[in-house]
Amino acid sequence: MISAWESFIEGKEFKLSEDREMVRTLAVGELENMKNKGFKYCPCRITTGDFEKDLNLICPCNFLVQKTWKEYGECWCGLFVKR
Repeated sequence: MISAWESFIEGKEFKLSEDREMVRTLAVGELENMKNKGFKYCPCRITTGDFEKDLNLICPCNFLVQKTWKEYGECWCGLFVKR
């Protein structure tokens, strides 16, 4: 999971959080969601059971349009942060 995220950030305006323990915890949570729910949902968000709505919770989400990105320079859970 972490290597996939590292590939995702290449050449982008964001990077992974430097808190490696948090990154590992989020990776485990996302893999558990994949195993239990069939999709890599963000472990910091609660799924609704509505497939269409829950698609917005798949990590990486479209965090560049979220308020937390615009105000704090990080995604909802802090996995991705501005460089």
